[in-house]
Amino acid sequence: MDVKQAQVVGPDRARPRVLVIDDDQLMRKLLSRVLIAKGYEPTLAHNGAQAKELLGRGNFDLILTDVHMPQLDGIGVLRMVRETDADFPVILFTASPSAETAIGALQLHATAYLTKPIDPSRLTDEIEKALKMHALARVRKEAHDVVTVAAREDAARVEVTQRFDRALNGLFMVYQPIVSWSERGVFGYEALVRSSEPGMSDPGSLFEAAEHLCRWDDLCRKIRGSCAQPLATVDSDWLLLVNIHARELLDDELYERTTSLAAAAPQIVLEITERAHLETVPDVESRISRLRAMGFRIAIDDIGAGYSGLNSFTMLHPDLIKLDMALVRGIDRDPVKRRLAGLLIQLCKDLGIGVVGEGVETISERDTLLQLGCDLLQGFLFGRPGAPFQQPTWRDE
Repeated sequence: MDVKQAQVVGPDRARPRVLVIDDDQLMRKLLSRVLIAKGYEPTLAHNGAQAKELLGRGNFDLILTDVHMPQLDGIGVLRMVRETDADFPVILFTASPSAETAIGALQLHATAYLTKPIDPSRLTDEIEKALKMHALARVRKEAHDVVTVAAREDAARVEVTQRFDRALNGLFMVYQPIVSWSERGVFGYEALVRSSEPGMSDPGSLFEAAEHLCRWDDLCRKIRGSCAQPLATVDSDWLLLVNIHARELLDDELYERTTSLAAAAPQIVLEITERAHLETVPDVESRISRLRAMGFRIAIDDIGAGYSGLNSFTMLHPDLIKLDMALVRGIDRDPVKRRLAGLLIQLCKDLGIGVVGEGVETISERDTLLQLGCDLLQGFLFGRPGAPFQQPTWRDE
């Protein structure tokens, strides 16, 4: 039996329920009349064992129990209640008060210890006071719980903030080659973010933390400031593909011409994921025009996995698209994927848009994309993300 199941919200209910326990039938009736007259709803039990059963089945606001009863006495009832609830109001009464029972009542935090004959006014005053005190105890507990949860959330936020700061300090870029198979040459590299901070080493966890902390701009600016730096150490005409989210189009810093990214704009392709809702960006076409005027080229990432369908083509007028790796993975064994990829590749050719097959891991996937007319390829088959700017691996068989 769980006494907590026998509780209700308390004195704010229309008729608070009182469990009356006494082995004297006349006393039970007298107490019942007093309680009914004062607006309470009594339930009567002739001993502690019956009370235990009633507590297991019903909801009560207060227990009023005689001390001296056979089997389970009033102190036993009080002890049983205290095993599950330290605040539930229990009023003891007795015709034979003793130091032993008074001490027991005190130790178990009885709400009151009354002696017979019980004055009805005194009894109802004690009941009213007990119910109010119980309501106050519940409110205090709820307030404590709220404060505790808030404190834990604050502590967790501080911890996440500290880890995120370390992740930003430990942020670095890796680069994966994109090849032109027909030319056996490098078309470009995609810059991908990583961090040395455990638990935030991958892009997913980094952006999740940035979202939670409302520090998206901090992360995106750090990435944009880092990814183009290695270009200063090489002399090449290949392209660098840099991922940006649609919401980055709202960041004024992206359009500043003094950044390291802007300085390398003619060599940069900004990849905007098709998974993003471009419709949420006001004046998206004018923003893209500003970026083109700075020298940037535009790509759509994750084609085949996004929300916007052909809308992204009309809004962005991309120079390049990347087939989502979910469309590329196993394309040699899936006629539906082959058909969809073939349609996309042909559409892009007609529009003068380059196509990259992303996530190529097997020779069969590579050969299927080549047969469909996709010459630009990226994936583990040619090289894993690593230090700038490693040469791809070529496998003819």
